[in-house]
Amino acid sequence: MTGPQLLHPDRLLPPEPGVRAIARRLYERVRDLPIVSPHGHTDPRWFADDQPFADPASLFVVPDHYLFRMLYSQGVALEDLGIPRIDGGPVETDPRAIWRRLASNWHLFRGTPSRLWLEYVFQEIFGITDRLGPANADTLYDRIDECLHRPDFRPRALFERFRIEAIATTESPLDDLAHHRRIRDSGWTGRVLTAFRPDPVADPEFEGFAANIVTLAELTGEDTATWQGYLNALAARRQVFIDHGCTSTDHGHLTATTSDLGRADCERLFAKALAGDASPGEADIFRGQILTEMARMSLDDGLVMQLHPGSFRNHNAQVYARFGRDKGADIPLRTDYVRALKPLLDRFGNEPRLTLILFMLDETALGRELAPLAGHYPVLRLGPPWWFFDSPDGMMRFRRLTTETAGFYNTVGFNDDTRAFLSIPARHDMARRVDCAFLAELVADHRLDEDEAEELAVDLAYRLVKRAYKLDG
Repeated sequence: MTGPQLLHPDRLLPPEPGVRAIARRLYERVRDLPIVSPHGHTDPRWFADDQPFADPASLFVVPDHYLFRMLYSQGVALEDLGIPRIDGGPVETDPRAIWRRLASNWHLFRGTPSRLWLEYVFQEIFGITDRLGPANADTLYDRIDECLHRPDFRPRALFERFRIEAIATTESPLDDLAHHRRIRDSGWTGRVLTAFRPDPVADPEFEGFAANIVTLAELTGEDTATWQGYLNALAARRQVFIDHGCTSTDHGHLTATTSDLGRADCERLFAKALAGDASPGEADIFRGQILTEMARMSLDDGLVMQLHPGSFRNHNAQVYARFGRDKGADIPLRTDYVRALKPLLDRFGNEPRLTLILFMLDETALGRELAPLAGHYPVLRLGPPWWFFDSPDGMMRFRRLTTETAGFYNTVGFNDDTRAFLSIPARHDMARRVDCAFLAELVADHRLDEDEAEELAVDLAYRLVKRAYKLDG
């Protein structure tokens, strides 16, 4: 693209000219590599139906908690942003009005990754080179809306335009995976996989837990009122997911607690969970036991495990009561890994056939706990910076805090973990730029030769993630 641009071509690269030159060369090597997105929350219905996105507001604002949490923090009501209420109460339905509210508050996103992501989308996908603001809100809305009604802006066309080699959505064991079957049966060659997220049937504190266990029985024909029947049902659903291309499980637990209880203790704890009598501490132990059971099952069926602990989810009680889960009120917690993971590691930590990818929302644990653990146990790998740290500074801190102890090859590259489909190339571009900036520093410090840095840049952008998530096939 020539002429005015929203984004500087050297953004996120080192300011020192010599180091920047190295980073530029590394970035040129990886900028156009295919995207592998092994963990995220895009809607498989998009790819099954391949229908146009409705309008700019429902595409960018309504589903993106990165955006509406910032607006809410400055006094913008979620109703005014079109966020649906649980009780069906009135919310804004005019997408242009929602877009104008974003535009009038665009200054709130100065310095944030959300602005970088969106301006990448505006420039690289829609050809917009003017900064969003109140004066041009309608003009940019019309430009985006016109594009969304063209065939080349439908989900499958964008998937191919973004050079996505594979993308994983995330579904509950209770999901019938109908959209994934429709994608598979359509003949389209785009690789859209599912990931097994058992939280609704693995967390006694998840709303409707007991009813979910009944549904699990109906889906599998197992007696899920018993501990063994429950485990059999989980294994059966895992196999259904594998038959639909699944390569990973994902666990969004409050803590990193793992447990390795005897059978009698498991049966007693499961009975309390079903009856709704488990204390918060017992619920944590139960979730920890499920992690150990999932690790055992992964040795049989080969699924990679992901653990996303340390988020106090739905912290805002009023927002949760009115709008439900995942409305921007997830807050990081201090998280212990060394003691919490030990029961699982005592049993499976030396098993090279198993992979457990650890994510963090407690940066203090990176250098002190996570890097030393991943730098020793064959089973462990470090996931990329997540949620609050999926940012240029967060990514750079991650490399600085983990590389000396865990190296590069005990990490798994980058995954975007997003519901915002159009931001996927922006997020991967950001990660590639930051990694190239870090590698360029190592070359400039004579700690790495440039040919090694080039190989590493490709590994971090492409090869490691395919290997970790078993997507080479």
